[in-house]
Amino acid sequence: MTFFLEILQDAFFGGVAGIGFASISNPPKNAYKYCFIISAVGHGTRFILMNNEYHRLGLVVASFIAALTIGFMTVGMARKAKCPPETFSFPSLLPMIPGMYAYRTVEGLVMCLSTDNEDLFNHYLYLCTSNGFTCAFDILGMVLGATLPILILNNISYKVTRYTN
Repeated sequence: MTFFLEILQDAFFGGVAGIGFASISNPPKNAYKYCFIISAVGHGTRFILMNNEYHRLGLVVASFIAALTIGFMTVGMARKAKCPPETFSFPSLLPMIPGMYAYRTVEGLVMCLSTDNEDLFNHYLYLCTSNGFTCAFDILGMVLGATLPILILNNISYKVTRYTN
């Protein structure tokens, strides 16, 4: 029961963050509920995949699958909201950006440049590259995961704002 509550909590706060990021781009008023739902489901999916006690996936794979979920949901819900799928996909992906890995990448780079000790330099270079690769591949996986459904279902996603039926 605790795991279920953790999923709901993660999904709820992911949805709230999705609404916050959506508000920056000033979408139509009816788009906010879809942003909340898509962001909550995507964030909850990643949480389940990363914290499942039977089979835990890594950050990059879990983020890719969650982004695929977000991508397919955006194409489906874009027709209801009569907005382009990108209106929902990008705000839903932003709460999943690995900010700590990006911060640690820059921190490792700064520490590399500020040390004269070769062992410390190698340690900080390792931290910089390890965190940098994790951050870069996670973002790449999220972009591919959210974009592929829009490209695969191009006929549907393009016609969302073209027809009123």
